[in-house]
Amino acid sequence: MTAPESPPSSYRALLAVPHLGRVLLSMQIARIAQSMISIVMILFALQRYNNPSLAGLVAFASIFPGLFISPIAGALLDRHGRVRLIIVDYAVVLSALVLVASLSLAGDLPAWLLVAIASVSSLTGPLSGSGLRSLFPLMVPKHLWERVNAVDSNGWLVATVVGQPIGAVFAQVFGFEPAMYVIASAYAVAALVMIGAPDPRTDVASSGNLFRDAWLGLLYTWNNRTLRALATCLSISNLGGGVVEIVVPVMIIKHMGMGQDTVGLVFGLQGAFGVVSAFFSGRLRTEGRERELIMIPLFGFIFTSAVLLVPAGLAPIAISMAVAGLLNGPLDIAMFTLRQRRTDPAWMGRAFTVSMNLNFSGFPIGAAITGVLLAVAPLEVAIVFGVAATATGALLGYALLPRGEREATA
Repeated sequence: MTAPESPPSSYRALLAVPHLGRVLLSMQIARIAQSMISIVMILFALQRYNNPSLAGLVAFASIFPGLFISPIAGALLDRHGRVRLIIVDYAVVLSALVLVASLSLAGDLPAWLLVAIASVSSLTGPLSGSGLRSLFPLMVPKHLWERVNAVDSNGWLVATVVGQPIGAVFAQVFGFEPAMYVIASAYAVAALVMIGAPDPRTDVASSGNLFRDAWLGLLYTWNNRTLRALATCLSISNLGGGVVEIVVPVMIIKHMGMGQDTVGLVFGLQGAFGVVSAFFSGRLRTEGRERELIMIPLFGFIFTSAVLLVPAGLAPIAISMAVAGLLNGPLDIAMFTLRQRRTDPAWMGRAFTVSMNLNFSGFPIGAAITGVLLAVAPLEVAIVFGVAATATGALLGYALLPRGEREATA
């Protein structure tokens, strides 16, 4: 008697998943636009307002307020589906970009208003970020999760390769406001592509009350040992990522006297190395190996932060970004797959939204702290803070991440 054939688990098999191509195309367009925003807005604050503290505050405001409503966003995703709410977020970001560009051209954009618009536009961010990530395991068969997670991870990395260099160069050549209008147009295209995509439904563990559902999502995430451990170690480690986001442009523009295009190319280098790493990491079977595939990169990020202290021009920055890109591949895929395996499908919208935003919460906080530090202390102080944060996050991950299925459910 012959054994049943295993279903194909290749990247080509993903193409056979109905409607997945439409969702991935919309995702990629939006992520390139988001990558462009991340660099354009920081450079806008640095160059137009000549204020590193404002750059850190804008980075903080564009992300952190959305973290507070992430439990509600997750409840909405579970109750009302994902596709329409993803489109809502794209429309909000589009509107915010047009408003900032128009006010800037009119000479009527004080710093406080820029921060306020960034804060409001961040409130819908979890709808698209978590909406897409919780949509994939519902659309894609389980044996293809590693593959779709690699495509998901590569989506961010390709966006970094393409979006940040193009955004920086476009802003330098044509100006910040035209760059913002172009990014807004990209979000419009992403929304149009997403219209008509199917929205798989699942059984939802709902109380019937939106705010109670949001609270229960918080409790579910906290009581899930794996999700709690990921949130603890990654939120601390990502403080270091926020430091890098502000320190690198300041080093290149203010200390080395180089242009905005160099900033974009350096960040693009991280994405280029990450694409290769994520592609090969997606070919691995991660089940049972997730912990080591998460821990090795977390400890590696200590090096990528510390090398920025070496006073040797652009070379240490390039090395830091390239190695960080290589480490991101296995970390992302192992983390995504582990979270999918350890989350009940009835809770995926809320658990993914809360977990993702807790994991990333250190990034905007690190950026804001860096902006303050640069106003009162040498650049090296901010870098040392980043090194300490990444080391602390790695040690917490080693202590808290479950070592197997039995320990995770104990």
